[in-house]
Amino acid sequence: MKLVVTEEQRELRDALRRFFADRSPSAEVRRLMETAEGYDPKVWAQMAEQLGLQGLAIAEEHGGAGFGVRELAVVFEEMGRAVMCAPFLSTIIAAAALEAGEGGHDLLPGIADGSTIATLAVAEDGSWDPGDVKAVYRDGAVSGSKDFVLDGHIADVVLVAARDGDGVGLYAVEDVSRLVRTPAVTLDQTRKLARIEFDAVPARKVGGREALLRALDVAAVALAAEQLGGAQRTLDMTVEYVKVRHQFGRPIGSFQAVKHRCADMFVLVESARSAVLNAAAAADESPEELPAAAALAKAYCSDAYFHTAGEAIQLHGGIGFTWEHDAHLYFKRAQGSRQLFGAPDRHRERLAALAGLTGAAATP
Repeated sequence: MKLVVTEEQRELRDALRRFFADRSPSAEVRRLMETAEGYDPKVWAQMAEQLGLQGLAIAEEHGGAGFGVRELAVVFEEMGRAVMCAPFLSTIIAAAALEAGEGGHDLLPGIADGSTIATLAVAEDGSWDPGDVKAVYRDGAVSGSKDFVLDGHIADVVLVAARDGDGVGLYAVEDVSRLVRTPAVTLDQTRKLARIEFDAVPARKVGGREALLRALDVAAVALAAEQLGGAQRTLDMTVEYVKVRHQFGRPIGSFQAVKHRCADMFVLVESARSAVLNAAAAADESPEELPAAAALAKAYCSDAYFHTAGEAIQLHGGIGFTWEHDAHLYFKRAQGSRQLFGAPDRHRERLAALAGLTGAAATP
């Protein structure tokens, strides 16, 4: 696998950084996170029409650009850097599930052009393991409940993990008016989650267990890339601060203890970058390696982001402990992302099982 960043990906990164710097400054993030919807529909439309982000990794025959997870990783990294408020992660995961499934391809053009917000509903009782799914599909309808559904309160299409006579599969609910959707109170207000209840809601099958597993692995890679972007930004803002903050007549960045802490942050960020590059490449070129690569990336990047965000608050001193400082936006996003799609320990257990080091199931 090639783990280098291409010139086209660098150009994409530059364009995205300019776009998000203009559309997602911290003041706009704070405004949007207080709204019920949690995003700006105008910016969402611009992302689709001007940049083609929603359709970036959707096949051309389904209205997309036909790129891969590598390019998506660039997008998510820049979104993480800007703490972007948009239903992008939820929609991209749903698109990945539809691409991997046998049905539902007619939903992809709407996702690609930005007219459809989609999401994937898996978690029950705090578990993202498909083996713990209790929701059922019977007689053309889904019954059960799901927690921690990304953008579940505004999604136009909900892909539900449910059981039928053949095991766990994916079912598309397109008439969302039949759903009971309750927004969740979360630590990270920049990312909206909801609880959804299904009471014999009409649905159609769009994929089996393999499509669900593929979607969850892509979700882990995408979120790891976003965490990388956030970790890089917390490192950058901390380095900028310790250069200008003076104590005892000199920049605090000249103190050995501060240098060491910044160096540790740098090592975490660069190691996270390697994990993301490897996982994105596996998703595009070596699907048999993706489960291990995705588990490694999600576990490592979760811890790296949480640590760098915490260090950013510490090294900013008193101002870093105030809610008005942007370091708190990153710290809360880091904590929320750490738990999303499974905590680091769950992914480490899966990685150990895949490596044959434990008796745990390698496939959820």
